[in-house]
Amino acid sequence: MKHSISIFTCMILLSFMSACSRPSCVRQKYDTVFYAPEYASGFDIVGFHGSRSRIIRVKCAWQGADSTAVELFVSKEGEKPPCWFSGQVIDDHAARIAVMSSSYVGLISGLGACDSIVAISGKNFISDKSIRGRLEDILEIGPDSDPDYEGLLSRGVDLVLIYGISSSSPMERRLENLGIPYFYMGEYIEQDPLGKTEWIVALAEILGVPEKGVSVFKSIEQRYVSLKAKADSLAHRGEQPLVMMNVPYGDTWFMASPRSAIVRMVEDAGGEYVFRGHNTNMSVPIDREKAFVLASEADIWLDTGSVGSIDEFNRVCPGFSSVKSVLNGRIYNSDARRGSSGGNEFWENSIVHPDIVLEDLLRIMHPEFMGKEDTLYYYRRLN
Repeated sequence: MKHSISIFTCMILLSFMSACSRPSCVRQKYDTVFYAPEYASGFDIVGFHGSRSRIIRVKCAWQGADSTAVELFVSKEGEKPPCWFSGQVIDDHAARIAVMSSSYVGLISGLGACDSIVAISGKNFISDKSIRGRLEDILEIGPDSDPDYEGLLSRGVDLVLIYGISSSSPMERRLENLGIPYFYMGEYIEQDPLGKTEWIVALAEILGVPEKGVSVFKSIEQRYVSLKAKADSLAHRGEQPLVMMNVPYGDTWFMASPRSAIVRMVEDAGGEYVFRGHNTNMSVPIDREKAFVLASEADIWLDTGSVGSIDEFNRVCPGFSSVKSVLNGRIYNSDARRGSSGGNEFWENSIVHPDIVLEDLLRIMHPEFMGKEDTLYYYRRLN
């Protein structure tokens, strides 16, 4: 009996000593911030002192997400992620990218890196010339509800840029099972127009051109800030025009959040949004009667969606022909640059040209100071 107890005791001691000899795997805090965005709230780039690798943290990948949705470890010089790291990993940079939104094409195009795109969801609607010139070589992924996973594998994709709306992407689990890294883009949640554009810095890190990302963004920021200063000086000379937005879906208007990036741009251009008093960061449904009251106040009407003419507008918005913006013909839509395939450049690349959008809005709101409307780029007056 004593012999048995002795053996049992030894086994416990050996087990304990073995456990103690194994290196501990305790999560460490990142001690270095390599990039802290000035305008974007949804990401940052961090890591450890003395390491060349970078971790891109997405703080809010979809509406309602209240914690980091995903981390991407961009390995340099063969460095391995910490033992506790549970996010996605790519080696050095992503040379072959798949994108699930056209706006990602716009950001990547801003870096001059469209050659890295090998798969797109909705490729036939893309306007970018470098993409359209090689459409046959680019995989059509399909929607995120039923994507072509076999195609992604066959193309040797290094990373898929995905998004969530009110929850995680339906692609996430399957991509993990297939061993295809992914990265959540949360640019659409940003409330500052420059914050949306600043996601180009995250993409530049992923594509291996971090310095270019910062340089491109700073150039855009400088022009936007300069135009905003001009708008501020113009606004002091006269009243701010009131702006109505959108057209109904059925009998319901979905009014842009007063905290949204497009409303921020209206304000930066010297205008005032008619839909006040709401602190939500999501679109708000209102009925036709409320919409008429708001429209009656407005000097300008923006963003009529698929409505491209005054005749269409009157059919979609019956009874609104008497409001000031309609009587004065000051209705504008952001569809001036539609491609032959039906794609709208505004939704594809305005994210990387907020300065051009702001200049358009300046010309619309202050035509007496900014010159003729025929110089508008994304917008046009409905006729």
